[in-house]
Amino acid sequence: MMESLNSPPLTRQQMLERLRADPSVSVLIIGAGINGAGLFRDLALQGVDTLIVDKQDFCAGASAAPSRLIHGGLKYLETGEFRLVAQSTRERNLLLRNAPHVVHPLRTAMPTHSWWGGIWPSIQRFFRRPAKMDDRGILISEVGLTLYDFFGRHFRSMPRHSVMLGRRVRESLPDMRRDVRALHTYYDAAISQAERLGFELIDDGCRTHRGAMALNHVNMTGGDGEGLNFEDEEGNAFTVRPQIIVNAGGAWIDEINRQLGRETQHIGGTKGGHLIVDVPKIREQLDGRMIYFGAPDGRICLVYPFMNHVLIGATDIRCIDPDQAVCDDAERDYMLEAVRYLFPDVTIGPDQVRYRYSGVRPLPRSDAADPGQVSRDHAIVEDRIHDWSVLSLVGGKWTTFRGFAEEVADDVLSRLGRRREIDTRQLAIGGGRDYPRDAASRETWLSRVTALCEGDRHRAITLLDRYGTRGEEVGRHCAKMSAEGVCRQRSLVSLTDYRVGEIDFVCRFERVEHLADVLFRRLPIALSGQLDSVVIDEVASLCGASLGWAEARRREEIDVVCEIATRLHGVSLMPEHDHSPTRASEAAS
Repeated sequence: MMESLNSPPLTRQQMLERLRADPSVSVLIIGAGINGAGLFRDLALQGVDTLIVDKQDFCAGASAAPSRLIHGGLKYLETGEFRLVAQSTRERNLLLRNAPHVVHPLRTAMPTHSWWGGIWPSIQRFFRRPAKMDDRGILISEVGLTLYDFFGRHFRSMPRHSVMLGRRVRESLPDMRRDVRALHTYYDAAISQAERLGFELIDDGCRTHRGAMALNHVNMTGGDGEGLNFEDEEGNAFTVRPQIIVNAGGAWIDEINRQLGRETQHIGGTKGGHLIVDVPKIREQLDGRMIYFGAPDGRICLVYPFMNHVLIGATDIRCIDPDQAVCDDAERDYMLEAVRYLFPDVTIGPDQVRYRYSGVRPLPRSDAADPGQVSRDHAIVEDRIHDWSVLSLVGGKWTTFRGFAEEVADDVLSRLGRRREIDTRQLAIGGGRDYPRDAASRETWLSRVTALCEGDRHRAITLLDRYGTRGEEVGRHCAKMSAEGVCRQRSLVSLTDYRVGEIDFVCRFERVEHLADVLFRRLPIALSGQLDSVVIDEVASLCGASLGWAEARRREEIDVVCEIATRLHGVSLMPEHDHSPTRASEAAS
């Protein structure tokens, strides 16, 4: 029997006590990236007792390192993956409806250099033959975008494509290279806070069904055919006896299967690096658009406005060990050079990079010479390990996670002898629930929340942008004085657009275990290029007060974050920039 979505979810301690009392669950999901989180929510909605665990935080692996696009996969047309394009465009349109607080339309421009370029390479790629595609000409682009419009007709919420030629191109992008003859414009979408949406899927599942449990920062320590043993970082051990195991470990799928007792070779992932760069001249010319272009070597690159900076991506490099995936200097230099190729007169260098990140795409193992030619489709692969059916979720991406979750959930329900009760196609997620979609309803929401923010309308707008409709709950929490008499409405000294009560809310109600969970995932502080030593120290103190950390624990958390920031994200922690008010959660569009 499913509970109301507003039911208070079980606390971590209550979950551990419940598992110790009865270790049986219908489904165990190992891996809380986007594939696992999407499936967890779907099964919870059907009333299935499900436990999801992850050795890291929710959405801390490759799911925190995408290009942050919710797109139909225009390039998949070149390889004839029409079914994937049709599914991707449909799911894109659904996400624009179901998660409007974090998924926003993204006007996209594609420059072309000739009328006829790319026709022969397109034919070769369609038949899965290697071909360098460094120029998609006007004709082939027009054909592709017409098909793209056709496949995106279901639940359409954005305009069809258009094209501008000659002088209008120069006026639109004056610093772009002079040999661009046309600019095709079409619409996809971007997700401003992917990590937040991943958490909201987990939270929705826990609030929907009391038999749905989620534990982050948990390690598998062993097991046999009867059960699997786990232990968290506090030494809390428990055993799980599932009927079905779903391996949603992404790039770690084969390692998880090995731990379960079976050697598999399902994954052949590639590393994708991205940059967050402070380059105002390009950001201004983009005017809210993404530029989707081919580099001289044929690799597709992209650049678009993101949280007061510019996001640049992406590399596509074979990667054996996902634990060692970082966006190194060579990748950084490649992406910067690609942007210089497109904007030859704009100065852009390593010192302008504010943040970089990398993740390993969980692609199926393939012998393809070009990693870009490996299919981005998804599949369910079954292995029999001991007496369990272990379903490995291979592939998948942010855009199609709901559809993939639906496929897997239907498979699991069939194995359990149950039927689907709830369709998720038009079911809002997290802060997208009851989202104000017209001017009148938006004004009503803002007026109500402005009253909670001491009459500060800008603050109410920020809460809506950052949390969706859950911002009202955050605002109400901030409006209350803490038990210790602390004013939660007070701005942080280092981040004036955040409030003390916000940090407290996230720590108390969003399953935070570490400082890194707050800075890198629950809130877009690191991603927006605002991370430095002063910010880390202040947020650590607030987290410590909320979670009861001793000073030694607070210092330890700071050291871990500093190491992550410098080693994995290339962040300089010197407080060189001005922490003026910024819309850290503003949409990419």
